[in-house]
Amino acid sequence: MPGIQQFDTTMRLLQKVLDLRSKNQEVIGSNIANAETPGYTAQSFGFEDQLQSALADNGLRPVATQPGHIPLAPPNLDQVNGTVTATRDTAGIGDRNTVDVDQEMIKLSENEILYEAAVTMLNKKMAMLKYTANGGA
Repeated sequence: MPGIQQFDTTMRLLQKVLDLRSKNQEVIGSNIANAETPGYTAQSFGFEDQLQSALADNGLRPVATQPGHIPLAPPNLDQVNGTVTATRDTAGIGDRNTVDVDQEMIKLSENEILYEAAVTMLNKKMAMLKYTANGGA
């Protein structure tokens, strides 16, 4: 039953996206909360490339041929966890706080919109499942 499997895959993807967006929200919130903390290093959370690699199933996945090889891409959706990176202080002046509140607010808004979009899609999938379970009524 490929239709059910595809439905399940989509729901698993949406669940993973919601989890990753929540983690991104935490990182952004932490940056905003520490905007006035001297020496605080802003962080960013990225997961889009990992997620795209896990979803790309074109048969050309990199393979580790030796036990010591570093995995180049997550082989499946469950292994996508994202990465947190620190923003370096390039100005060299002031209190060495790297938080740009304006940029963080933009990231916050974008993340919120994308989170809400994923919630909407998940709700649509659940409504389709409910419709099907009720025999189309």
